[in-house]
Amino acid sequence: MKYDFTTIMDRRGMDAIAVDNIPYSDVQVKEGFSVIPMWVADMNFQTVPTIPEAIIKRTEHAAYGYFEPRAEYYDSIVNWQHVRNGVEGLTKEAIGYENGVLGGVVSAMNVLCSKGDKILVHAPTYIGFTHSLENNGYHLVLSSLKQDADGIWRMDYEDMEKKIKEEHIHAAVLCSPHNPCGRVWERWELEKAMELYRKYDVYVVSDEIWSDLTLTGYRHIPTQMISEDAKMRTIAMYAPSKTFNLAGLVGSYHIIYNPYLRERIRKESSLSHYNTMNVLSMYALTGGYSEAGMQWVDELCQVLTENVDFAYKYIREHFEGVEVSRPQGTYMLFLDCQKWCETHNVTIDELQKKGVKVGVIWQDGRPFHGEYGIRMNLALPKQLVEEAFERLTKWVFVD
Repeated sequence: MKYDFTTIMDRRGMDAIAVDNIPYSDVQVKEGFSVIPMWVADMNFQTVPTIPEAIIKRTEHAAYGYFEPRAEYYDSIVNWQHVRNGVEGLTKEAIGYENGVLGGVVSAMNVLCSKGDKILVHAPTYIGFTHSLENNGYHLVLSSLKQDADGIWRMDYEDMEKKIKEEHIHAAVLCSPHNPCGRVWERWELEKAMELYRKYDVYVVSDEIWSDLTLTGYRHIPTQMISEDAKMRTIAMYAPSKTFNLAGLVGSYHIIYNPYLRERIRKESSLSHYNTMNVLSMYALTGGYSEAGMQWVDELCQVLTENVDFAYKYIREHFEGVEVSRPQGTYMLFLDCQKWCETHNVTIDELQKKGVKVGVIWQDGRPFHGEYGIRMNLALPKQLVEEAFERLTKWVFVD
């Protein structure tokens, strides 16, 4: 490979919550065990070199005052969406800045809904949706994804329709690819969902922040490409932050083709007077959305595919009673440990703490609506992934 996905970075003391914070206040890593960060959704790889190059070059011009986004910012997004996702006809006018995807989701819902309205969301559910929407006065109605005979998570269209009708729902969040289940939706699945939303006049906020991180053999289909109606009733949210590990720089964007929605959502987003682009995050995006960035992402997805294949096979062969569906995108695993816990008379709290004590810092899956769930981040050098599973075998998933 041209790029480095094997070096183990020492991120300690470099402002990374992934390694400097442990999301369990009452347990510590035992002496002699290093921390393997497998919880918060950022990557333990160095980003593509063109990003720091672009940032450093800009900082050499030592004036950082008020600015307007450069034409290259919009051109980079248009080209990226065209090359990576096959999007045709995207223009600058349809692209708008957001500090973060969750802020964009809230702004969109503030336009589409009244406080107290109910919003349809699939479960398991990204914890950020739950917190941001409930904190802003909305009620989540969960439609649970179901696993088919092959263990693949699927939308339950009958359940979705029932809840849309009974709860008088007119707004939904779609996560594509899905976090935390890792589904890359097929075209027919999106077509069926969007036809259901059209039937009941439900507007859709589609979080597509993971769209670049699809595993080998899968391809992301933007929700807005499903039909002309989908194009006009969908607000799509994107960011380079998951793709290139840029969350600390702040900077996302939306694509909205419907001019009525676009103008109202931009107005809503502006009301805080803080939804404003950082000049360095602009250069980070243009540095990433480049030819080199495309090559880097292609190699990254190969690495993530290898890590997912290893972890999925390892769990099925070594951890009897732990259920997991192989992700098709993202770098997250979502484990269901109910059978293992019940067989071994261990609570999910006890199981999670056993992992943390030996340095495997994974994430409680219950806030994602998985009663016995654990979310695991596999965006690490494979050596660390292997080490984590060896520790789990020796000290955690034991009789």
